[in-house]
Parts: sequence; structure tokens; C-alpha cells
Amino acid sequence: MKVRYLNGADVEGGAAKAALRLLDGVHDLGIDARLTVQRKYGNHPLVDGPATLCGRISGRIRPAVEQLVLGINPRNVTGPFCAAYLPDRLVARTIASAPDIIHLHWVARMMSLETVSRFNRPLVWTMHDSWPFTGGCYLPCHCTRYRETCGRCPVLVSDQATDLSNRIWQRKQKAWSNLHLTLIAPSNWMATCARSSSLFCDSPIEIIPNGVNTTLFTPGDQRLAREKLSLPQDKKLILFGAKGGASDRNKGYHLLTEALHCLASRTPHRDTTELLIFGSTDQNQPQHPHFKTHHMGWQRDESNLALLYTAADVFVLPSLHESLGFTVMEAMACGTPVVSFNQGGVPDLVDHLHNGYLAPAYDPVELARGIAWTVEDHSRWRMLSAHAREKILRVFTIEKVAEQHVRLYESMLCGNLPVEI
Repeated sequence: MKVRYLNGADVEGGAAKAALRLLDGVHDLGIDARLTVQRKYGNHPLVDGPATLCGRISGRIRPAVEQLVLGINPRNVTGPFCAAYLPDRLVARTIASAPDIIHLHWVARMMSLETVSRFNRPLVWTMHDSWPFTGGCYLPCHCTRYRETCGRCPVLVSDQATDLSNRIWQRKQKAWSNLHLTLIAPSNWMATCARSSSLFCDSPIEIIPNGVNTTLFTPGDQRLAREKLSLPQDKKLILFGAKGGASDRNKGYHLLTEALHCLASRTPHRDTTELLIFGSTDQNQPQHPHFKTHHMGWQRDESNLALLYTAADVFVLPSLHESLGFTVMEAMACGTPVVSFNQGGVPDLVDHLHNGYLAPAYDPVELARGIAWTVEDHSRWRMLSAHAREKILRVFTIEKVAEQHVRLYESMLCGNLPVEI
């Protein structure tokens, strides 16, 4: 069996992480698998990037060129938006290797949406965000117009029924209506959203989570981790991390800040607690007024990232929407309890009061209560830590996830409908 994966990049963002881990997992099972990317930054032997300088430059400027052509001003939209309008040469390049299965990951900015219908192979598509079933946005938040035909798009700040989002929806509906396409949702929440969409309400949708390397992300010695990272031994350390650090509003740092104000009102926490933030190279990241803040930067090395999870007492995910949450998965694999809002795909990972704490969305007072509850009692913390690791080993190892994907591929090639996995 030959499987060819497609994703925008190899080491940039959660979809890249998912695609690369899955690539390694199915390859270890003996599958002939490779990953084609638009922007290659690493040196993985199974990843193919653009072969020419022109191709590499094109891959980097393509998103900006598309926005310029379509008149999309990033300053005038309220979130990420992609039309997948520009032509590409991916079909010939992909089909040349004679794959049995083509598996799409995050491809919105590397191909036109019409390209999806031209591969003439069984297609699998993992929905890392909502873009496949919307009129162009990645995170519809509370908008449900993807259940109809989009239009009046809040991301575009539009009140027009036939705006760009509606025109993109029309293109998708026309191009994808007769595809041999199986969708994968990494969480129950994402599957529910896709099944309610007008584009995919009749499509087969399987729930297969992303996986994590539980050999790399594993519990370690907290004192040693803190020593290596030059962090204090006598403090409770709250960890927050996201691509861009505190700058991405969807990651909810503003709500974490409110929660920490509540926590600071409890005098013992103000004196004994410090904050760790990772995910940004920006040196001008905010300092919390009540807690000493350590900015740990962008964590490209996963071994160092695992060390950071181990050093922390709790990982906090205050995001507004997460399809699953790699940081949650990695923290739990390291035995670090997680406190999060009860939103998106996070409840697939965190079991309230068993391996972490789920606060009602988007209540910073309850988020603060969850942080305090998690770290105040050491015997409770040890129980949460053990249960967190056990949940990851039971459901989310890359080995288990790769096996589920291979079974799906085999069922598709046998001409069967995707089986319940």
C-alpha cells in the first residue's frame, strides 16, 4: 500500500505535527508513506518539499499573493481566512508516485480547492480545523452559517448574503459533490460540527484522534527538569503555551490573565506561584502584574518541550476553541494535569476531576478555581498525574492512532464503507 500525505508545512503548527507523527507511525507499520509539503523546514527523509528555488519561494509567498489578488486585507478581518483560489501543480506531482491513498491534512493554502477533485484516487482528509466545511474561515466560533451556504461572514465583517464566503462555499459544493472522500475528525466535537455542515452532512466521517510519542513525552523528575531549565524549585509553576504565545486571541491568554487575577486574591498563591509561557520568539511578551513570569520562547525541540511540561505543576489551556489540543495531549503524557475550559475537543482528553479540571466555558473565576484545586493538594495532584498518563497510553499513542488509520485505508481499498473504529 502506498499512502501520500499532503500538508502545508512539515514543522509549523499542529497539523504539521499531526501529519509528521502519523507518517512515522504508519511507516513503522510497513506502509510505503511519504509527506509532500509546500514549505519544508526540517530534514525528515520521508518529507518532500519543493524541488526548485522558484517552488520554495512560491510556497512562502502564495498566501500573501492570494490575499492581494482577492483584495483581502488582514487588518479588516477578524480571524484567519483562505479562499484556496490560486492554481497549483500538485496533481501531477502527487500522482507520479502512483499512490493508492491520498491523505490530505492542512492544505487550504497549498492548493486550489478544485484540485481536491482532480486526484482520481481514494481521498482521506483530516479536519484539523473547520476550513474544509466553511466558506473560508478556520474558526467559525459561534457562527453556524456553514450549516447553510455561508455568506454574511462575521470573519469578513460582511452583511452580504453573496459575499466571498458564500462564493467559496458555492465553489466547494460544485467541486466536491461527487468525491470518493472519507473525512477524519480528531475529536467528537469536530465530527459533530462537520456532520451538521451543508457540505459534509452526507459524507462518511470517522473519529480518529491525533497521536503523541509517549516515549518522548513521558513523566520525568520534576526537580531535575527545573534545574536544567533554571526554574525555581520552591514554587508552584503554572504553564501556558501556544503558537504566538499570548498574541493569538483564540488561545485565550486574556482569560488566563483574568483567572490569575482571581488566583492572586488568594494570598498564599501570590507568594508561592509563578507563570511559564512558551510559544513565541517575541521578546516583548507581557508580564503578569501579580506573578513572576518566565518567557521560555519558541520550543522547536520536542525533548526540551517535554522537559518544560515535566517542570510545571499544571498546564492551563484557556482557548476559546480547540479541535483537540496537542499541548493538552503532550502535557498529560508527561503526567502534568491540565486545567481547561470545557470546549471543543478537550473533553475527549480531560476527564473532569479524574485527570484534570474542566471549567465552564469561558469563566475565568472557575478556571482559577480549577488551578487552585489541582495544585493545592499533593496527593490529589499525584492521582491526577497518574490518571492523565494512563488516559494517553490507553487512547492516544501514535502506535494506536497509526493502526486505526491503516485499518481505515485497508477498508477503503477493499471497496468497503469506512468501518467504525
